[in-house]
Amino acid sequence: MSGGDAIPEFSKAKSGDGQDVSLTNLSAFAGGPGIKSGAEVAAILVVAVVIIGGIELALRIFHVPQYIMPPPSAIVYALFDEFPLIAPHLGYTLVELFSGFAIGAVVGLVMAAVITQFPFAEKIVAPYILILVTTPMLALVPLLILRFGFGYTPRIIAVALAAGPMVMINAATGFRRVDSAKIALARSYGASTLQIFWKIRAPMALPMILVGLMIGAIFGLLTAVGAEMVGGGFGLGNRLTSYSSMIQMPQFFAVVLILSTLGILIYVLFFLIGKKWASWEA
Repeated sequence: MSGGDAIPEFSKAKSGDGQDVSLTNLSAFAGGPGIKSGAEVAAILVVAVVIIGGIELALRIFHVPQYIMPPPSAIVYALFDEFPLIAPHLGYTLVELFSGFAIGAVVGLVMAAVITQFPFAEKIVAPYILILVTTPMLALVPLLILRFGFGYTPRIIAVALAAGPMVMINAATGFRRVDSAKIALARSYGASTLQIFWKIRAPMALPMILVGLMIGAIFGLLTAVGAEMVGGGFGLGNRLTSYSSMIQMPQFFAVVLILSTLGILIYVLFFLIGKKWASWEA
């Protein structure tokens, strides 16, 4: 297989393999050896305790006001204290994320399949995809709100528009990174274009598809929160705006902590799926 046809891997990275990290290749993040012993877990926890404890101690020693930067203990307390109020807004954000991401992912995958099978279609679609990728979707949220009102619809559309192009770009890259020798061999045995796509292109593109889904989900989460901050009375973005306007910084950072956790869970989910279903190490 030539260097330009290399398939992105979720599997363990070889030493000195020189993997690059870019918008369409986050496989290097998934190439680490992982945690193999209790000692490594302990080391990670010790470092976390030192960092968090150091921040707590420094903020208290220098008497930093909570409206500037609350200590970690205050953030954790606010998280548990305010969670009954935050939980419904978390549910609203997840509905927007799942709905918009599902729509964007399906459309992105279909478009990726079409443009890789029909080059002429790519020439038609490419300018519009470029516009979607380079245009911040948050700029369209006020316009969507004027058209669809303050509800789920404008936010779901914004999430779909943010996630779809990311899925399409990565999936199309994966569909193209296929060994031409395999396709030639399949054609010599009488395989049709559809059979080649499902039996060769799609399975070998799965690592890049998962990378696109992961990036699309993260972009979708950011867009959902941003849309909630722009307009509407519900969602985690609304909580951020509300807490910051009332200078309730422990509660503000508690919501930020929830959003960070969601982002990490998205990454871990697709990483584990990739390890199980898209590892080409064997």
